[in-house]
Amino acid sequence: MKIDKIEVYGWEAAIRGMRNPMNSWAKSDSKYFDGCAEIGVNDLNLMQKLVLAGTEHCKFMRYITVYMDIDAPLYWWKEFDTYKFCEKNSTSTMHKITSRPLTYDDFDFDFENEHRNNTINNINNMIDRYKKMENASDKEEAFRAIIQELPSAFKQTRTIVTNYAELRNMYFQRKSHKLKEWREIFIDALKSLPYTDELIMIRTHH
Repeated sequence: MKIDKIEVYGWEAAIRGMRNPMNSWAKSDSKYFDGCAEIGVNDLNLMQKLVLAGTEHCKFMRYITVYMDIDAPLYWWKEFDTYKFCEKNSTSTMHKITSRPLTYDDFDFDFENEHRNNTINNINNMIDRYKKMENASDKEEAFRAIIQELPSAFKQTRTIVTNYAELRNMYFQRKSHKLKEWREIFIDALKSLPYTDELIMIRTHH
């Protein structure tokens, strides 16, 4: 699993909107340059106060927009898809699965063994037969068989767009998850974002 091409936008609009309810724009002390933000003490204090007050108070977090590319196995995407705030644009299994033979690089297997070799070889044989078919109904049946044989370790790349509010939710739900893809790779990606400790990972008061 790999996460890269991370981009973060929306700081200025988020902070401006955050100060609208109390007309307190004059107290804003952040600076913006080349799409980045240097958040001032006044703004950060208010941001943290609102985050700790609960989701209904920290709407500004939804304005801080994050783009990233994630290359992950289907078994991980199945869990990620429970989050609805994220938009995804993925590589197409429907369009590309039969375009070339599959290799180990197409899967997120922890190790190679004979069974997995046989699985990949079997799918590649099915792809080869599919390409030689001319009858439409035969091709449809063969294609369905290929899709149904794909292991859940098959990798798919998606470009996603989400926001700091949703990422904060994911962090607290997934930081101790059974799957190391969540605990290590995804959480490490979150740690690379600007002001993660101050906004995404800050703990709610009890």
